[in-house]
Amino acid sequence: MAIAVTGATGKLGSLVIEALLRRVPAGFITAVARDSAKATPLADRGVRVHIADYDEPGTFRDAFAPGDRVLLISSDSAGARHTFQHTTVIGAAKAAEVELLAYTSVLAAPAATYSIGRDHHATEEAVRRAGVPYAFLRNGWYNENYTGHLDAILEVGQVFGSAGPGRIAAAARADYAEAAAVILTGPVEPDAIYELSGDSAFTLADLADEISRQTGRPIASPHLTPAEYHAFMVGQGVDAADATQLVEADSAISRGELAHANGDLRRLLGRATTPIADSVAAALAAIGSVAR
Repeated sequence: MAIAVTGATGKLGSLVIEALLRRVPAGFITAVARDSAKATPLADRGVRVHIADYDEPGTFRDAFAPGDRVLLISSDSAGARHTFQHTTVIGAAKAAEVELLAYTSVLAAPAATYSIGRDHHATEEAVRRAGVPYAFLRNGWYNENYTGHLDAILEVGQVFGSAGPGRIAAAARADYAEAAAVILTGPVEPDAIYELSGDSAFTLADLADEISRQTGRPIASPHLTPAEYHAFMVGQGVDAADATQLVEADSAISRGELAHANGDLRRLLGRATTPIADSVAAALAAIGSVAR
């Protein structure tokens, strides 16, 4: 039996691998990755590496074995390609007769009104149709969705978005990775659903205030209309289709779709989730910014 993680060298996948290595021997872990060079450090640590590409179903042959537990980390594609890529992994997991297929979905996916959420729900339905024992890890937003652009926020002195007063129950990416490791190494609960989110929710204005507090710089949070936010992102070089998805997500936030905090993540971690203030501090340290 192995624990296999797809997208293992990505931002979330690499954190999941590290969390697993704290729990099980490296030889119990299979890292499924597209880039062999990026996966080499894992192989050097004793992790089994399988090179595969979501777009090439044949590459998943022998990726999994009977009794494996598999974490399917969502690709960053959209629409039909998103579903096709995930169906590739689902089919391989079913053929291998895995013990569990866990999927990183999104908070309250069945009720999502935005395209990212609908894509995740489509994958959930594909998993159900396959008849594989599953666990849906419905992750809320990551703190890093915002702190990952902190250098740009500091440069312009503004937090951008069209979510208005909508609240975001986010947590650190490492929190979600730790929760995935807990599920993958614990007792199997077939067909379990976890609604994972931060303990408390913040608005974009709250985020601006926190950055200002930690840096001593005035940070504004103008309420952009969806059209204004879309135009801003395109002007910054974001692909128009990607910008549309992000605007849709902000509109969902404004309607409260990502504000739900039921405590599932806290219970899995056995501790509080990482507040946005801590993630802001970590991001400031990473870019070498200091309060002044």
